Amino acid sequence: MGKKVLIVEDEFIVANDLRLLLLQAGHKVTGIAVSAEEAEELLERQKPDMVIVDIVLEGNRSGIDLARKLRAENIAFLYLSANSNQEVLEQAKATEPYGFLVKPFREQDLLIALDIAWYRHTHGLEAKLRREESLQKRLTDIGKDATNVADKLLQVARALQSFIPFDLITSGMRPPEAGEFSDIAFVRIGFDEYQFIGKTELETITGHSKKQLAIIAKDNCAPVLPAICDLEAEIKRKINPSLQGMMAHHFRQNTVLVFPVTLGYGLSIHYSLYSRQPHAYTKDHIELLNRLKPSLEQLTEQTRYYAPSGKSPHNASPAHKTPRETASNSAFANIIGSHHLLLTALDLAAQVAPYTTSALLLGESGTGKERVAALIHALSSRSQGPFIKVNCAAIPPTLIESELFGHEKGAFTGAIEKRKGKFELANGGTIFLDEIGELPVAMQVKLLRVLQEREFEYVGGNVPVKVDVRIITATHRNLEKEVGEGNFRLDLYYRLNVFPITLPPLRERRSDIPALADYFAHKFCRLFNKPFHGITTSMSDELYGYQWPGNIRELENIIEQVVVLNDGHSPLDLTKKLSADIIRTPVDVTVHTMESIRESQRETERAYIKAALKQTKGRIRGKNGAAELLKIKPTTLESKMAKLHINRMDFMEP
Repeated sequence: MGKKVLIVEDEFIVANDLRLLLLQAGHKVTGIAVSAEEAEELLERQKPDMVIVDIVLEGNRSGIDLARKLRAENIAFLYLSANSNQEVLEQAKATEPYGFLVKPFREQDLLIALDIAWYRHTHGLEAKLRREESLQKRLTDIGKDATNVADKLLQVARALQSFIPFDLITSGMRPPEAGEFSDIAFVRIGFDEYQFIGKTELETITGHSKKQLAIIAKDNCAPVLPAICDLEAEIKRKINPSLQGMMAHHFRQNTVLVFPVTLGYGLSIHYSLYSRQPHAYTKDHIELLNRLKPSLEQLTEQTRYYAPSGKSPHNASPAHKTPRETASNSAFANIIGSHHLLLTALDLAAQVAPYTTSALLLGESGTGKERVAALIHALSSRSQGPFIKVNCAAIPPTLIESELFGHEKGAFTGAIEKRKGKFELANGGTIFLDEIGELPVAMQVKLLRVLQEREFEYVGGNVPVKVDVRIITATHRNLEKEVGEGNFRLDLYYRLNVFPITLPPLRERRSDIPALADYFAHKFCRLFNKPFHGITTSMSDELYGYQWPGNIRELENIIEQVVVLNDGHSPLDLTKKLSADIIRTPVDVTVHTMESIRESQRETERAYIKAALKQTKGRIRGKNGAAELLKIKPTTLESKMAKLHINRMDFMEP
C-alpha cells in the first residue's frame, strides 16, 4: 500500500526525481519543501506517513533540526545526504532516524530504504504500544493485590525496570503524615534481585533519626509535577541538605526522576527513581509515566499507606517467584555480575526478547555477546526452537554463502550431496550471526534479502526457500565507520540496527571481577576435580587492577591456567609467569591476539585457493577455472593470490 511522503530537499532536480520515483512506485507525495520552516508549514496542513529530508537545507535550520520535531511527533523519516562519512552518521544517529539515503541513489536504493524505514517505524510503534498496554495491566493487577505497601512497591519496581531502568527506587508520603517518616526503598542488587530498605535501615544508613528525616522531607520543596534532577549539586549541599542528596550520597546515585501521585487532601505519594548513570532520564520517561498516571493513581489509592515494619517483604525472596520469573532467572543463571552498566544491557535484552525484532549486540570481543544472544532466545516465544550460532569471521568468504544458505548437489567441486544451510536449520528459532562486520559486501546483499523477504536460494539452486527465523547479530566493530569507509552497506546497517544493545567492557565493570573470578574458579576446580580454597588477596588485587583487553574471555583463561597449576592444597594464586602476563601492557596482548586470529583466517583462505588452483592446474579464468570454482571474479582471485603470495605457476603442468 502506498505511503504519503513529504520531500524536504532544496535541489530541484533531486527533489523532482524523488517525486517521480515515488509516484511511479505507487506512493503519494504530499509536498516538496526547500527549508525546515516550509516543511513545518506543510506538516500542519497534512501529516505524512514518512518524510525524506536532506541534511543541508536553505535557511538557518538544518534537516537535523527538523528531524527532532519529526521524532517528537512520531513521524517516520529518513535522511538524504551527499556523503556517508562517520561524522554525518554520528549526527544522524543522535536523532534516531529510520534510514539514510546517499546521493546519488538508484531507484532500488530509494524503495528499499523506504521499506526499511516503514518497517522500523511500525514495528517500533507496535511493540511500544503492546508493551505499554501490558504495563498498564500489570500495574492495575498490582493495585488489586491485597499485599502491603512494601510488597506493592517491589512489584511496581519489577514492572517498571525494563521501561525506566533504575538502581534505587523510593516511595513516601509528602508531606510526612503526622510528622512520621515512612519512606521505604529497594536497591537493585541483581537482574531481578532487590534489597529492601525500611525506615530502620534508612536511619542507620543516613545517621538521622526518623524525626530528623521527617523534618528534612517536609522542609524540602516537593515538586507537584514530574521532575528530573542531576544530583551532583545536591550531594555537595552542606546547609539544609535534601533527602535526595542524602540518598544519592549514601547509595552513590547520580540522577533522580521524581514522580508525584496525588492522593487528595494536600497529600501525595512520591515515587523516586535513582540511577548511577548521569543524565539517565529524559522527557520520554516523564511522558511514559504521565501515560501511566491513571494506573498509578488507582494503585496508590488502593494501597493503605503506612509505615511498614523493618522486615523484608516476602515477595523479595527468590522462593516466591511466578513461573515467568523463575524461567527468567534460569535464563540469567550463566550471566555473572550486578554492575549497573551490565544490568542496563540485560534490561534491554529482556525488553526486546518477546518480540521478533532484530537485535544488534555491540561491544568489544569477549564481553559476552553470545551469552546475551542466547538469553534473548531463551526469553522469547521461540525458546523451544533451535538456536543456531554462526561466526562470520571464522568462515572463508568462498564458503560463507553455502554455510548460511546451503547448496545443491554438484553446485561446486566437493558438493557431493545436498546440504542445508544455517538459516534453514534455524527455521522456527533464532540465528545468531556473530562478527557481522566481517561479512563480505556481496553476502550483505543476500542477507538483506533474507531480512526483507524471509527467503533465500540454495547455492546452485533457483527455487526460493521460505524461513521463519529471528536474526540477532553482533560485532566488535564500529559499523558507522565501516559504512563510511564503504565496507558495510548502509541499508543493511539500518535494517540490523533496529534495537542495539551495548555490552560494557570488563574494565568498566570492575566491581564484577571478584564474582566472575569466583565463578570461574569453582567451575574449573570442579572440572579438574580439585578442592577450592579461595583466591589470595594479592591475586584479587592484580585481577582488579588489570585492564582486561580480552575482557571476560581473557579472565576465564587466566583462572583456568591458575587452577591447572594449583596444587589443590592452597588458595589460588598467580604464578610468576601468569603475574607477568597480568601486568603486561594491554596493547601488546590485544595486537598479539587479533593478529593470531587474522593469520589463522589467512592460512585457511590460502589453503582453499591452493586447492582450487591444484584442481584447475593453475588455470584462473574461463570455464572450469579456479575463479569459477570459488565463485569469485578472476580479478578478485588474482588480488587475493598476490596478497597471500600464491604463484599460479606452482600449479601448472610442466
